[in-house]
Amino acid sequence: MLNGEKQISRPLRWAMVGGGRLSQVGYKHRSGALRDNTAFKLVAGAFDIDARRGREFGVNIGVEAGRCYDSWAQMFADEASRSDGIEVVTIATPNGTHYEISKAALNAGLHVICEKPLFFTSQQAREIKQLAAEKGLIVGVTYGYSGHQMLLQMRKMIAQGDIGDVRMVEMQYTHGFSANDNADKFSEAQKWRVEPKIAGPSFVLGDLSTHTFYISQLVLPQLQLKSLLCDRQSFIPSRAPLEDNAMVLMHYHGGAVGRMWTSSVNAGSMDSQFIRIIGSKASLEWRDSQPNELRHERQNQPNQLLHHGMPYLDETALADDRLGALHTEGLTEAWSNIYLKFALAIDAKQRGEEAALADMIYPDIDAGIEGVRWVENCVRSADKGAVWVNYE
Repeated sequence: MLNGEKQISRPLRWAMVGGGRLSQVGYKHRSGALRDNTAFKLVAGAFDIDARRGREFGVNIGVEAGRCYDSWAQMFADEASRSDGIEVVTIATPNGTHYEISKAALNAGLHVICEKPLFFTSQQAREIKQLAAEKGLIVGVTYGYSGHQMLLQMRKMIAQGDIGDVRMVEMQYTHGFSANDNADKFSEAQKWRVEPKIAGPSFVLGDLSTHTFYISQLVLPQLQLKSLLCDRQSFIPSRAPLEDNAMVLMHYHGGAVGRMWTSSVNAGSMDSQFIRIIGSKASLEWRDSQPNELRHERQNQPNQLLHHGMPYLDETALADDRLGALHTEGLTEAWSNIYLKFALAIDAKQRGEEAALADMIYPDIDAGIEGVRWVENCVRSADKGAVWVNYE
């Protein structure tokens, strides 16, 4: 169980690019990184494209005025000259900026934590992976939901054969907050998400389904995609060619099949993400609306509802528990868990502990590459007329 005690020798000196006052996601990053104040210390930032607003915001959250920068380029240059300069940067900016900023950060000797989807193309992602390897640096991706401890319980139960052979993978991440075009017109955070030059080749496939796709990789690390078919729609015509709804069918090597529905026009839905793994003996189901529970349904036996923090869980799940079984944990705790793992990975890298690093489970550069690759293949299938394509 986690209690905030230090697990690395000192907090990492951390900065943010983006994540300012108008950001939807910035507070999630800070809540996650600073929950264990022994892991990160926020010392600098280029928080906003509006420099004045960014400086004001940075000071208001406790960053020294002189280290609230007008741009990320200025921050990287100035911090490099300080003996107490930043060591790691989070990139919480629109998709189209991720590649340039990540590359500059790595060249400045900084570890990178980046929003998803990582980049526009898998080629860009592979380039960044190679650069990070050359520099001896970590790249992490903020798949925040993956920090929920019951997903590690699901991973363990599948690995030890509790559900038998995996046959089907059912996934969904939908909401209804884009059921009309009001957000496109009035929300700054939404406007760029439906602009291809900034968002990239997709809307909900990249913005939503990459979260759930990574969860499937987390709980089923040995299951590899063979082919898929994606049918995507723009129910709000002005969003075309980007989709606000998509359905994906998948074939895996070994015979398992899968399905993903992702949508921002599921009218009336607040937030509905789940993953269900169906095996030859039983099924496991997890939902982000009830993240503290894992449903275990066994054929011809009573169903089980496993609960976080209980001693019957696997040690990998219990290791991420923060509040105990009596108290509800949520998304903030999940983000805290992945940020702590980023810190442990960075610390291991800095100390040259490659063996320890290899055993860590967290959303790394390879997870980011697979998210981009997933989107690429879905878009390729959809743009060919919703046809089956080999997973490339």
